[in-house]
Amino acid sequence: MSIKKDKLVALFQEQLASWEQAGNNYKALENVVVKQVEVKGFPFKVQFNPARIVSSSAKVDTKSIQERRCFLCRENRPAVQKGIDFIYNGKEGDPYTVLINPFPIFPRHLTIPLLAHTDQLISGRMGAMLSLAKELDGYTLFYNGPKCGASAPDHFHFQAGNKGFLTIESQLPLMDKEVLYQKDNEVVSSVKGVFSGLFSITGKSAGQVEELFEKIFSVLPVKDGEKEPMVNILCWYQQDTYIVLVYVRDKHRPSHYFREGEQNILLSPASVDLGGVLITPLEKDFKKMDNMLIEEILDEISIDKEEDLQIIEKIKTILK
Repeated sequence: MSIKKDKLVALFQEQLASWEQAGNNYKALENVVVKQVEVKGFPFKVQFNPARIVSSSAKVDTKSIQERRCFLCRENRPAVQKGIDFIYNGKEGDPYTVLINPFPIFPRHLTIPLLAHTDQLISGRMGAMLSLAKELDGYTLFYNGPKCGASAPDHFHFQAGNKGFLTIESQLPLMDKEVLYQKDNEVVSSVKGVFSGLFSITGKSAGQVEELFEKIFSVLPVKDGEKEPMVNILCWYQQDTYIVLVYVRDKHRPSHYFREGEQNILLSPASVDLGGVLITPLEKDFKKMDNMLIEEILDEISIDKEEDLQIIEKIKTILK
């Protein structure tokens, strides 16, 4: 089932009119304060967004997840929350629901859960992500791994926000890259600069891009006790080309998140933050954010240069 643009516009209009919490939070976006901080030549936007404290402070340990009702399951959603069904016609053929996110970062922010209550694991679902990226004209899709910013690691979902909102979208063509694989229209690169462990996959064939992703994903490190590599993924479709960015992580949250008192910084980096828009729900943290602190946090959560080089060699080998 396709997602027609007018149906999506109508969904936003209806939900913001009928759902007081969502309406208030989208209205509050008009007063969100933003500043720009450059780190190693890359422009980050820092957003002071109090409504996002629900996500930034979410408890995602196993015990907390087991003790709460899943807010993405249809039977647990607020009665006022409506959605648009989308059935991916690829290998899985799974039904998704396109919902508006009631705690927005973007002027138009979507959450797209699977109908079934299934763990947040991306392998085998890149085809659906690519299909949604093409279907949702004007949106960038993103995936947060279960230990990489997902506040619902027990229920598979994507999110999406206005295309062009994340600074990585405009900066990517300007960033240095090492081409690891190229055949016809498909290119895999290691993206250099402020992010360690950033890989891009571009191509005109969704099937080829999906296949390249699965091969790359198969050589990424998996930590003990985890079911998949620690990754954040961005995906968008423009000029007949699919663009996928894979950020390989080392840590879920930086040490700053667990510090006491004034030393604490409530920043739990996920796809949006790595896409160039850092979300701070507390004003004290917003004021602290400078280039040195951002660089420190990125270095902590990202893989180091040595592991980055090891992954590069593995990708070159598997894509020969």
